[in-house]
Amino acid sequence: MIPPLPLTTPTQTWHWHHLPICYQQVGQQGPPVVLIHGFGASWGHWRHNLPVLGAQYRCYALDLLGFGDSAKPTPGDPFPYTFETWAVQIADFCREVVGEPAFLVGNSIGAIAAMQTAVDYPDQVQGLAALNFSLRLLHERKRATQPWHQQFSTPLLQNLLKQPWFYSFFFQQIAQPRPVRQALLQAYHNPAAVTDELVAMLLKPARDPGAAAVFAAFTTYSQGPLPEDLLPQLRCPTLVIWGEADPWEPVALGREVANLPTVEDFIALPQVGHCPQDEAPELVNPVLLQWLGRHAPVMSP
Repeated sequence: MIPPLPLTTPTQTWHWHHLPICYQQVGQQGPPVVLIHGFGASWGHWRHNLPVLGAQYRCYALDLLGFGDSAKPTPGDPFPYTFETWAVQIADFCREVVGEPAFLVGNSIGAIAAMQTAVDYPDQVQGLAALNFSLRLLHERKRATQPWHQQFSTPLLQNLLKQPWFYSFFFQQIAQPRPVRQALLQAYHNPAAVTDELVAMLLKPARDPGAAAVFAAFTTYSQGPLPEDLLPQLRCPTLVIWGEADPWEPVALGREVANLPTVEDFIALPQVGHCPQDEAPELVNPVLLQWLGRHAPVMSP
């Protein structure tokens, strides 16, 4: 069993529109694979996957603008924190760093960013694997389907989060070890996977200047694309993997949204939560390798 990549492993920096963007790379040969984290995470959320995939592929894990060790500029200066912005970032990363079209693997909102990239820049995407993609249940187009109390409370909280005094206070309260651990224990089915290392990894970028503003900008973003808008437009090989025990993104809804001719397979993982790549890499890595091997076979030496 290949051990995870230590979080202390030096990273690399790519300058995108004069903004430092952090990424990690494992593997120097083979077709390229770019891993894209979810909300509040970073390249380290792929530490169990990078060494395994990197043994056969050129594997990159990218910190999206606003997250991890990437820059966290003021929202809107120069870019808003939207899926369209991250799609430009990912496509430019494929052009400028990877040097060719890549296979994208994304979790949660990272999967939506990958879908947006494949729709807007199909020439930069060879294939796409989406793990527990965000259903965006707080989107304004889905508000009418939510319980009445959420229809009332969600816009109220989002309006408060647009006020700097409030989002700074609110973020300070939740960006602490105990609330982060509690959220992870909800998201992960296996509590043993919620380690001190994982909590510390997620808290580290929350200390950066600008992190609270990024949090507020995305949590008040109820517009933009839904997965059901993007999935029908995909023209590349597409795989969906879903942890069945995800309390935030119900597997039944995910299966319904992904029940499209553009999705070649939907693989459900029992007793796994919202972040399968980190909670159950022993299940996810073989599935990804099999899928990549089908669409990007590695040449024998």
